[in-house]
Amino acid sequence: MVGLGPRRKPSRKGSFADVPKNVLEEIRELERLFTVDTAKLKEITDHFVNELTKGLTKEGGSIPMNPTWVMAMPTGYETGTYLALDMGGTNLRVCEITLAEEKGEFDIIQSKYRMPEELKTGDSEELWEYIADCIQQFVEYHHEDEKIDKLHMGFTFSFPVTQDYIDHGVLQRWTKGFDIAGVEGQDVVPLFEDALEKRGVPIKLTALINDTIGTLVASAYTDDKMKIGCIFGTGCNAAYYENCGSIPKLEDMKCDPDLPMAINCEWGAFDNEHKVLPRTNYDVIVDQDSPRPGQQAFEKMIAGLYLGEIFRLVLVDLSENKQCILEGQDISKLKKAYTLDSSFLSQIEEDPFENLSETHDLFQNRLNIFTTKPECELIRRLAELIGTRAARLSSCGVAAICKKKNIESCHVGADGSVFNKYPHFKARGAQALREILDWPKGKREPIDIRASEDGSGVGAALIAALTIKRIQEGNSKGVKHSQEVPESS
Repeated sequence: MVGLGPRRKPSRKGSFADVPKNVLEEIRELERLFTVDTAKLKEITDHFVNELTKGLTKEGGSIPMNPTWVMAMPTGYETGTYLALDMGGTNLRVCEITLAEEKGEFDIIQSKYRMPEELKTGDSEELWEYIADCIQQFVEYHHEDEKIDKLHMGFTFSFPVTQDYIDHGVLQRWTKGFDIAGVEGQDVVPLFEDALEKRGVPIKLTALINDTIGTLVASAYTDDKMKIGCIFGTGCNAAYYENCGSIPKLEDMKCDPDLPMAINCEWGAFDNEHKVLPRTNYDVIVDQDSPRPGQQAFEKMIAGLYLGEIFRLVLVDLSENKQCILEGQDISKLKKAYTLDSSFLSQIEEDPFENLSETHDLFQNRLNIFTTKPECELIRRLAELIGTRAARLSSCGVAAICKKKNIESCHVGADGSVFNKYPHFKARGAQALREILDWPKGKREPIDIRASEDGSGVGAALIAALTIKRIQEGNSKGVKHSQEVPESS
């Protein structure tokens, strides 16, 4: 008997031999539309550098470049016990983080609480009372019969806020399905602290942060080479440390020009003026039909919320207007806006079979559409093109920060569903960085994008620790209630 060896995994090489000429022509046209070549990547990156710089001026630009009043980088030797609160769209997470004596080490205990749907559109007081109840339960459970002094907390509040101080934040607008009257335009910190005070919970909110800053700080705590934090998920964002002397809009604050300041870029707004991003007609439709047309131009081309919608719009166009695919099929489910998300594209790209049977089944089960093999080939290629474009454009932002700061080698901490779950996102982004920054072939990537630490938990606690430490050292810039911090022992 002949030994056949270990069984090979199914492979997908992608062949268009059996694809009709008209469908093949559409595939080539999609490749033309969605491919971003090296020259374009470099043009986008150069414009990105200018826009990052403009955002730091008093006049500002389309990228907000918000100073966060996080004015120190972690050393890895921070110590103490801190609470962290992470308020997202689905859950509330309360953590107690003990920063250990060993460099970059920490212990964490945490509890998750469901965020009831009715609270998202209810009364402001009910929301803060529910959050305070959850924190009270957590503290009483983990510190039963203990007499505890005031615990310092970092609060990851991932909604758009205006921050003149690290321990305050005025809500600009609700997102993630929240719509509670009377909170927009208000400082959320007193609302939160009043609810805690009513219950006698001994907590001081020391830092209000967003998840991207948390990602940067948590990753830098465990990795000395970490210089940038990024989110590639439902939305997109980045954070990095700037020198105060390079932030003209902070001139009036008279900060030491050599001190670091963590900047929350909010770079989803890059190129709102549509000067350089290679938008297709499909991208224009996504923007026009969005709740805020003309805003978040970059985000609408790379973030998970929009990838499935771009994909859906192309398929509807090819079926209804060009009539080259899905003939005679009922595409009513496909015509529903935002019916597909980035996980749908992920599943298509992960289909390992030569005949793309998993893609066929996916369309049948989710959309009641029966696809032919050539249609599956086009669908697969379209998913690859959209996913690849997103990864390559994302790298323009990373490269721009590196060029602005003259960073030749570093680690970038990344989080978010697209980075963590979308097939080949990391490899495609790395290849784009190689092209933009002209790394020679065969050289290891000097700028390495890797999975981050827990930004909304550990990052929030660390920022509370860093804030207390700098106040004790005499730097209370951007802190509203610095007198409530204990003196250094």
